[in-house]
Amino acid sequence: NCRLNWLSTPMASRNPGIELDMGWIESTRVNMPATERRAAQHMARRSIKKDWQAAWLLRAVTCIDLTTLSGDDTPSNVRRLCHKACTPVRQDLVAALGVSSKEITVGAVCVYPARVSDAVSVLKGLGSSIPVASVAAGFPAGQTPLDQRIDEIKRAVSYGAREIDIVINRTLVLTGNWVSLYEEVKAFREACGEAHLKSILGTGELGTLSNVYKASLVAMMAGSDVIKTSTGKEAVNATFPVAIVMLRAIRDYCERTGYKVGFKPAGGIRSAKDALSWLALMKEELGDEWTKPELFRLGASSLLGDIERQLYHHVNGRYAAQHQLPMT
Repeated sequence: NCRLNWLSTPMASRNPGIELDMGWIESTRVNMPATERRAAQHMARRSIKKDWQAAWLLRAVTCIDLTTLSGDDTPSNVRRLCHKACTPVRQDLVAALGVSSKEITVGAVCVYPARVSDAVSVLKGLGSSIPVASVAAGFPAGQTPLDQRIDEIKRAVSYGAREIDIVINRTLVLTGNWVSLYEEVKAFREACGEAHLKSILGTGELGTLSNVYKASLVAMMAGSDVIKTSTGKEAVNATFPVAIVMLRAIRDYCERTGYKVGFKPAGGIRSAKDALSWLALMKEELGDEWTKPELFRLGASSLLGDIERQLYHHVNGRYAAQHQLPMT
């Protein structure tokens, strides 16, 4: 049997935020060579194998925000995504791994606001408690007027979204306008109500690692429950140097305030090997608690297919033909 001894649960308790601490923000310095050395060291490590690999791949499945953010999204492909979210791995593979009782599902289904109602309806019909996440606040650029961005969040919540992935206005970071960034994210948090706030920093467009750290701090101070690397639409998405900086910010914030904030890398995470590497980084930097869906999510659309392919190989000793695995 697979070495699995955990259960997926809802997201962690909320981060209420704190007052904006400009002294903390302005005193920040990031050692870029040391950060890049740490990232290179991590990427050079060998992956785990056999039963341990299968167990960690199943954990990765539970952390996936299964996503469709395309211009041609329709109720039918959202329905298909929701069915896959409820049964992410073929049931014969789950049985062979000895984890049928775990009722493994993905962490959330992520869609545009206009498709939230479709996803909520399908998941309710399937008797599933998987949360629906919605991007909002002018995704992906964050350049629409503030009142429109706030209204979009409120609409997504009213449609049934339980998690909101907002995108910050990168201009405020690049111009060092930390007060306005804090006020905007705080307004987004208020608009979310009971829904969890996941703040996308768009790190590929922030210029420096110091800006990444400062934007992470401000987003957490304003009440973000999760900080996320990217929209997946930028030229540069989730990278390990950026992630290390964000994770150190999460650790510093937790040590100072006692509030635990989650992390979500997104963009370019396509292989099972990628997922294992991200989980290993979380465990090394923040501990085992941050390798579970309460505090860790993987933003991905094609990752699940490769994980299922690797699990098929683990069980059967060969890779499946394409038609043998349901498309994600």
